[in-house]
Amino acid sequence: MIQFLRKQWFFVGIALMVILAVYFPALGPIVKKYKILNGGIFLAFLITGLSLDTKTVFEQLHNLRVLVASLVSSLILIPIITFFLANLAFSDAPDLIIGSVIIAVAPVTVASGTVMTAVAMGNVPLSLFICMLSNFVALLTIPFLLKILLQFGQTIDLPVYSILSSLALTVLAPTILGQLLRPRLKDIIFPYKKAFSIFSQCVVLLIIFNAVSASMSEILRSGLVIFSVFGFMIILRALILLMNFTISKLIGLDEASTSAFTIHTSQKTLTVSYLVWAGYFAADFPMAMIPPIAFHLTQMFMDTLLAHHFRKKALEKKPL
Repeated sequence: MIQFLRKQWFFVGIALMVILAVYFPALGPIVKKYKILNGGIFLAFLITGLSLDTKTVFEQLHNLRVLVASLVSSLILIPIITFFLANLAFSDAPDLIIGSVIIAVAPVTVASGTVMTAVAMGNVPLSLFICMLSNFVALLTIPFLLKILLQFGQTIDLPVYSILSSLALTVLAPTILGQLLRPRLKDIIFPYKKAFSIFSQCVVLLIIFNAVSASMSEILRSGLVIFSVFGFMIILRALILLMNFTISKLIGLDEASTSAFTIHTSQKTLTVSYLVWAGYFAADFPMAMIPPIAFHLTQMFMDTLLAHHFRKKALEKKPL
């Protein structure tokens, strides 16, 4: 049992967070009042800046086809595909359409995408390159994509530049600060690399708790709708992975780079999605955080299986 908990602690943590949110929703306002989550998010992106090896990442810059393909897929194709499919699936539920678009326009994950790539024995520097590129460019694309896509019969007054500045302060500033501190601290923080990864995942757990507790009444009222959301996300996730695998083959990537591109370009961060939802949609569309949570959970399970599939293939081709 102890060995199981050590290996699967994150998934056990997800279950515990959902249970806590269901039975103790009053804890949510406390987390918000004392800005516990805000502090955790800031530290998570600070750790990201401290952890990223800029030199190895920028060695990937000569590969322009990866640069263009990752940006086009992550920040243009995935949002457009998600928007049209969500409108077909949830035509009478604007909260679910908005939530699906919010997660689709988000940048790729920071920690889990690279971890999954490492598990798959993929090209980790390429994974980091995709991560940095997507997160920086997404600061510019998120407000404008939301403004363009979320016009479905009603006008949403979306403060584009306010979102841009908010994301820059919350995401970009701590990441840059971490990069500036990295030369002096990298040797000191190296032994705590695993602990930093665990901390970042704990922030994700706290986001899940906060989002579920804040929308608990709406989730209970949704009833069987929650199952349709998960069903939709499973189909969407499979389509996105297949699309990025196909793109990686079309641009001629090797096996290690294919696994990195397929996994990391397909992933989306729940942290940025939460910031957008909490800041601009939570009051009018309280259920809009359900699709991002469902996408994230689906992403974790499906990508874990895919990473082990890539790893098995890599080991089979590895010379004895």
